[in-house]
Amino acid sequence: MSYQVHPSAIIDDGAQIGDGSRVWHFVHVCSGARIGKGVSLGQNVFVGNKVVIGDHCKVQNNVSVYDNVTLEEGVFCGPSMVFTNVYNPRSLIERKSQYRDTLVKRGATLGANCTIVCGVTIGEFAFIGAGAVINKDVPAYALMVGVPARQIGWMSEFGEQLELPLHGEGQVTCPHTGSRYVLSGNGLNKLDAQ
Repeated sequence: MSYQVHPSAIIDDGAQIGDGSRVWHFVHVCSGARIGKGVSLGQNVFVGNKVVIGDHCKVQNNVSVYDNVTLEEGVFCGPSMVFTNVYNPRSLIERKSQYRDTLVKRGATLGANCTIVCGVTIGEFAFIGAGAVINKDVPAYALMVGVPARQIGWMSEFGEQLELPLHGEGQVTCPHTGSRYVLSGNGLNKLDAQ
């Protein structure tokens, strides 16, 4: 085994877990899950059968990653944040055939206690504030807060808010990395890294 598993964790036969990953206390990984390299699954995490977790993701304590959720490389899931996979659940009506896909793109941060309503795509390096409720697609680099969430700014790949307007045009350089970001009608794009 090329990854670490706490004795209290349950890894079902067939689950794929990459080299250097760490599976902590009371985690349950279902048989169909595919987990990349260097992933950390915190205490009391559940990973469903139809789940893909990319390399170097961090899933903090008390997060359930349900079927039809895909996390690309480097996604951060804060403590007790919530994914859903059925849009209008009822206990008395089975809706497993109605699961909606949720995609969280590379480098995005999902803050503690936020909720991601199924069927959305969260763009690369987007930043979802603690307690926010996401019920629609999120652009790359967007900073989202509130219930329901609204965009209040833009974030760098380094994880700092950029001094740019929400709309229009502008350009800024990240003081930490030297990367340049340009805002245009196509959203925010990173030009290069120095």
